[in-house]
Amino acid sequence: MRVLCDICPHSCTIEEGHTGFCGARGNVGGKVTAVNYGRVTSLALDPIEKKPLYRFMPGSNILSVGSFGCNLRCPFCQNCDISMADSRTAETYEMTPEQLVKKALALRPRGNAGIAYTYNEPLIGYEFVFDCAILAHRQGLKNVLVTNGYICQKPLCDILPYIDAMNIDLKGFTEAFYKKLGGGLETVKQTIALSAKSCYVEVTTLIIPGENDSEDEMAALSGWLCGVSPDIPLHLSRFFPRYQYKDKTPTPPETLYRLRDIAQVNLKYVFLGNI
Repeated sequence: MRVLCDICPHSCTIEEGHTGFCGARGNVGGKVTAVNYGRVTSLALDPIEKKPLYRFMPGSNILSVGSFGCNLRCPFCQNCDISMADSRTAETYEMTPEQLVKKALALRPRGNAGIAYTYNEPLIGYEFVFDCAILAHRQGLKNVLVTNGYICQKPLCDILPYIDAMNIDLKGFTEAFYKKLGGGLETVKQTIALSAKSCYVEVTTLIIPGENDSEDEMAALSGWLCGVSPDIPLHLSRFFPRYQYKDKTPTPPETLYRLRDIAQVNLKYVFLGNI
């Protein structure tokens, strides 16, 4: 018997004992289950600016946690070792929501503000993030999502009351580009618009030579984001060869400077990363 997963627009119908497109949500006993629940691949206390969040609690640290799997297939993925892994290939250890929150509280003397769900796509492990976020919220910890934004409206709206800040990847600004990644631009735009009404938001675009680096596309992207709010910071990050794009050249710094000038026509805050 197949079951339908309703977390993201892939709407996978999953056979018993199998997982969906993301590799992290499966059919266990006729029920959709996050098979990566509590299975941690990465855990570190990071500067919050590394998420990147530049204007949300600057100077603080945040306990960052990740699992495995992703619901996009970006050939330029910077964390492919875990995002493209599944339950059979990922090296993990178990951690309950209670244990994670306890660790976050213990790190407060080191400037820890809360928990960031990051490294791989956190929302495919929706139930774990939700459970952790509720517990953290009760303890006065901040919850941060670093996400590709490819999620259905209902689960997004259900979790937003417990989220304090987000960095959302806006991979590009054409449907053709998103189609190559296995996603959809309109869904990500919806996520940004809804989230900005509920919590603090910053946006990141990785600039890839010959893919999403045109002046017209940046003008359209920054113009749309300005329509949501001109106060939303936009991070333009430099691409370095990785995963299936190992033969490509890094983004020339002058490209980022040029695109920043265009984006600043519409937005108050435009930052450059990895220059």
